[in-house]
Amino acid sequence: MHILITGGAGFIGSHVADELLQHGHRVRALDNLAEQVHGPRADRPDYLHSDIELVRGDVRNAADVRRALIGIDAVYHFAAAVGVGQSMYQVAEYTSTNNLGTAVLLEALIARPVQRLVVASSMSIYGEGLYRTPEGAVVAGQEREIGQLRRAEWEVRDETGRCLRPIATTEQKPPSLASVYALSKYDQERLCLLVGRAYGIPTVALRFFNVFGTRQALSNPYTGVLAIFASRLLNGNRPLIFEDGLQRRDFVSVYDVAQACRLVLDNPAAAGQAFNVGSGQAYTVLDVAALLGAVLGTDIEPDVSGKYRVGDIRHCFADISRAQRELGYQPRIALEDGIVELAEWLEGQVACDRVAEASAELAMRGLTV
Repeated sequence: MHILITGGAGFIGSHVADELLQHGHRVRALDNLAEQVHGPRADRPDYLHSDIELVRGDVRNAADVRRALIGIDAVYHFAAAVGVGQSMYQVAEYTSTNNLGTAVLLEALIARPVQRLVVASSMSIYGEGLYRTPEGAVVAGQEREIGQLRRAEWEVRDETGRCLRPIATTEQKPPSLASVYALSKYDQERLCLLVGRAYGIPTVALRFFNVFGTRQALSNPYTGVLAIFASRLLNGNRPLIFEDGLQRRDFVSVYDVAQACRLVLDNPAAAGQAFNVGSGQAYTVLDVAALLGAVLGTDIEPDVSGKYRVGDIRHCFADISRAQRELGYQPRIALEDGIVELAEWLEGQVACDRVAEASAELAMRGLTV
């Protein structure tokens, strides 16, 4: 197949492109090479496979999208502005890139349908994950009150004040949109599934959890937590951790994400569905910081701020049984092994640490408590 990946020169898109090339497909990438991700030069990334055709353009520009779709059989829609904190003050930029960009792409696909559309959704749409009460009932975690957070009472509680126990989150959990970014990702997912159903375009949404691996933008303070920690450590600075660091997340290798993306390409049963793509394992943020520090051979201790960042949630990690059962998806890269590879790649990388600047921006706007 001839496949278009929007955002295909980025972290996840380029790895998915490699996976597709290895399975005999032709790949074209549409990417605007945004400075925050690719740096001020905005050249074709060195890591982008030479067989990938790069079309420089913006997914919000209808002419760019139509040009990129010529001769295309399937589309992976990954183009998006990424970052919970930044989305809370760059509202127009996130909404324009994520919502409008998706709408422009879909209008082009209505005029020229493809055999398969895969959209990158996000675990952020869940807000808080699923929890179990002391009696054993499964409930959706509720957003924490500001008063509770000011008292540094971090755990999710029920209406009587009892702490709830986090459990793996399934695709059946209703959305709870705690940030502009989460709202925009939910809109991307629902727009694609809705239009795909209406126009007979088989469409799949993949809800990525915390993706990590090589090629992540180390100078982008709003990227994945492992890349942010790596940037801090490479510059001799302490990784900044919000709350108490015991919040739990699912860290999934970009290679496993690429595997899931390939598996949905020609699976008839996948059309119209949304799938969690994670590792199925939960780690605290402190665990991950310690693991990365050990692999990098540094004894720099994290800076646990004891502050809450507006839009953050406490616990969310993936139940991946649907993807395992219906797609044959099976994570292959353990976090420990993935971090070793990440550390090897970090040698020789240049990272401009902008975390302090980003943190100050959030604080100035009242977005940390």
